[in-house]
Amino acid sequence: MPESRVIGRFAPSPTGPLHLGSLLTALAGFLEARSQQGLWLLRFDDLDTPRNQPGAVDAILTTLDTFGLHWDLNVVYQSQHLPDYHDYLSQLANNEQVYRCRCSRKTLNSAIYPGTCRAQTILASEAHAIRIKTNPQVICFTDALQGVIAHDIRAQHGDFILKRKDNIFAYQFAVVIDDALAGVNQVVRGCDLLLETPKQLYLQQLLGLATPRYMHVPVIVDANGQKLSKQSYAAAVDTHNPAQTLYDLLILLKQQPPKKLSLATVNEILTWAITHWQTTPLSAITQLNALSGRT
Repeated sequence: MPESRVIGRFAPSPTGPLHLGSLLTALAGFLEARSQQGLWLLRFDDLDTPRNQPGAVDAILTTLDTFGLHWDLNVVYQSQHLPDYHDYLSQLANNEQVYRCRCSRKTLNSAIYPGTCRAQTILASEAHAIRIKTNPQVICFTDALQGVIAHDIRAQHGDFILKRKDNIFAYQFAVVIDDALAGVNQVVRGCDLLLETPKQLYLQQLLGLATPRYMHVPVIVDANGQKLSKQSYAAAVDTHNPAQTLYDLLILLKQQPPKKLSLATVNEILTWAITHWQTTPLSAITQLNALSGRT
């Protein structure tokens, strides 16, 4: 495929069914890719096995299909990439860019790791996490909606974890490898991940991986201003009237769909949305209030 072709992705975790906030993110990513005649891939971020729920994958696939959000190529699972994660971790270890850490959350007084184990010798047989050595370096990128983001990676994030004590690879590490392996050059996701992105750019630089274009779309919040999430027991998307829900989501995404479109089919709504997709109305917005009574 041409190198210049847009390749986007949606990467849900199989920890439960999709809620409305996840569907909005999926729709935005789908429209951003399709409006540029690009590919839209589907990957399941299934590394956090204790949180995975039986039947969640099938439920998510069915929901996406019901709403006409059809992906390209084969569905990918993070768990298929374990050998790749080990290879890249070995690369960092060989360059002395990581170290073992036996600290627990209970022993830490700050969200930013102070580097306690940096100079310590910890045996492989001891329970430990793997941390990246960060440098006092400013990581800067321009988000397509949220503008310029600049972080001092050590001061604001510290030596963050790449592999947990339970041997599960951390999201920050896995996602940059996943995107690189798939050739993803456009990442559309929720604003709740915006401030995590500099960590990923830092890893991309160390690993010699390309940096995609990032677009962090607003997240839906409830009446209390809390982001819809599985952790807050957000309800699964109602699939009984997908056309109406898509129409409502386009309103939330500031697309101003015509009233007559509310009577259209799923395919008709998506065709209109792809043709008329505009991201400018979403610039600098981080939260959206759910439409009461309809979504």
